[in-house]
This record gives sequence, C-alpha cells and structure tokens, in this order.
Amino acid sequence: MSRSQSGRADDARRAWIILGLAGGRTLAAVSRSQSCSVNTVKLWRDRFLEGRLSGLFGRHPGKAVAVGTERLEARIIDWTLHRKPADGATHWSSRKLAAQLGISHMRVARVWAKAGLQPSRRRHYMASDDPAFESKAADIIGLYLKPPAHAAVFCVDEKSAIQALDRLDPVLPLSPGRAERHGFEYFRHGTLSLYAALEVSSGQVLGKTTQRHTSAEFVAFLADVVATQPEDKPIHVIADNLSAHKTKAVVEFLAVHTNVQLHYTPTYSSWLNQVEIWFSKIQRDLITRGIFTSKVDLARKIARYIKVHNQSAKPFKWTYRNTDRRIR
Repeated sequence: MSRSQSGRADDARRAWIILGLAGGRTLAAVSRSQSCSVNTVKLWRDRFLEGRLSGLFGRHPGKAVAVGTERLEARIIDWTLHRKPADGATHWSSRKLAAQLGISHMRVARVWAKAGLQPSRRRHYMASDDPAFESKAADIIGLYLKPPAHAAVFCVDEKSAIQALDRLDPVLPLSPGRAERHGFEYFRHGTLSLYAALEVSSGQVLGKTTQRHTSAEFVAFLADVVATQPEDKPIHVIADNLSAHKTKAVVEFLAVHTNVQLHYTPTYSSWLNQVEIWFSKIQRDLITRGIFTSKVDLARKIARYIKVHNQSAKPFKWTYRNTDRRIR
C-alpha cells in the first residue's frame, strides 16, 4: 500500500504510519515524517491493532448530497446543450456558464466531466451524398477482405503540392525536456506531386514524382503499374472521384488494357482508399519535418523512403467493426 502509485494518498500515508511504528520509531518521529499530528498516528495505530488491514480503510460516510443537486446538474446540462452565451460566443466556458448561473466554475466543470461534455472541443466530418454509396463501398471492402483469385489489387492516388521547404534557420535538435525546434522562416523551392500505388496483398508501394498532376500523368502512372504485373493478369485499381481519373484518356487506356478495372470510391469517402493511410505515414515520417534543398532533393528523399519501406512492407489489416455506425 505504501508503494502504490495509483492508490489514494491517504491510504499510502496510513501504511507508512504503521510501517514506521513497526520499525520501532516513536509516535512523534512518525508524525513528523508524515506531516500529521500525534493523535492521527495514535488513531491509525489503534485501528490497525483492532482490525489489522481492514482497520486502515476510512470510515467517513461521505458528504450528504445537498437538496436540489440533481435539479442544478440538470440545469447546467440543459444550458450547455441548448443555449448560447449572450456575448455571441459559439460555446460556453466553465467560467461563463458559472457566472450566468451564479455558481462555482468548478461545479460546472465537475458536472461536465460527469456527463462527458466538452464544449470547447469540436470534430469535423464529411457525409457522403453518393446515392450508390453502399454498393461502391461494399465493392471496395470486398476487394480488401476477399480479393479475386489470381488478381492484383492496387490502391492508387496522388498527393499533390508537396512543398520542397528549406529552413533558413538551423534546426535545434531534440534534447531532454525540449522538443526539436524548427525556425519559423523557410524558403520554398517549388512543389511536386507524388503518385503512389499500394499493393493491398503485400503493402508494397510503387511511387512516382511529377511536376503536375494531370490526366496524362495519371494514365502514364497506370501504365507503370500495369508493367509491374504479368501480361493479361487481372488488375483491380481503387481510385477516388477526381476529374483527372475520369477523362477520355483514362477511358481509352482501359479500352486497350481490358485486364484493368477501375473501382471508384463513393464521393467524399477517401478513407476507403488504403493508400491514404500510407500517405499519412509518409507525411508524418518525412514531409512535415523534412528539409529539402531543391525539388530534386525532395524527389530523391521520397524515392529513398519508398525503397526502404518496401524492404519490410506489410499489408494493412483492414478491419470493419460496428457497421451500423459507418454505413446506414
């Protein structure tokens, strides 16, 4: 009990009192070491002698709930959910609501914590307006969970406008108690677009950097993807609804390569494309904190990252739980 780091502080103090007395220390010495009175030491000594370990637990029944507490808590929750501050603010703070209701701001904070309310937080969402959402989503999820036999499945997309940023001030390295620090000023050498194709079965990535992201570049990248597979092998490509993915050039490419089939994600549903997970990974690992002296340097570092990634690539474990919350 005395060594517990997750228990109550008063339980640990009582344990130290008993251990001190068991070690032969006097009542006064134990009271000084635990910053309490001698009467407190005597109290817990006697209770321990009477009930052993069970005697060390507090017997205070707790403060009685004040009359009207439930009504006040309901009022706090009602104001939080259904009313706005008079000053035009979009949400309440604990102090604003406390001043409005004439109570302590800590009372408001405790009620919010009990009810799980956090007015200061917000999250964004994007609802798909695609009338064929269910059929398109089921098609793509089926490619992940049970892909066609003897076929290759690729998730393809482009990450556009990757900036080749060069910091003007030196980077201060990570040190104990201090995060890595970058200077605020930078010089931009230009931007590149990254085309990437994630093979679902292996997790390996085929990448290509370009100056622009046009339909012609997309078709050229599809040709590179097809070239990595045996001739006439069925290839399923998952892509989003970008206009560059639905041009006449793309239709002509699919007409020539009859073994390639494009599966478009529903509108506003890029989360169904697994390559977006890999894009977030390269963003965290390389792009956000990277220093690039030129666009050539940016392209070289991206290629090196992809090469190292493919040496130990693993497929994403696509799980789908509680479908009622995601597809209605």
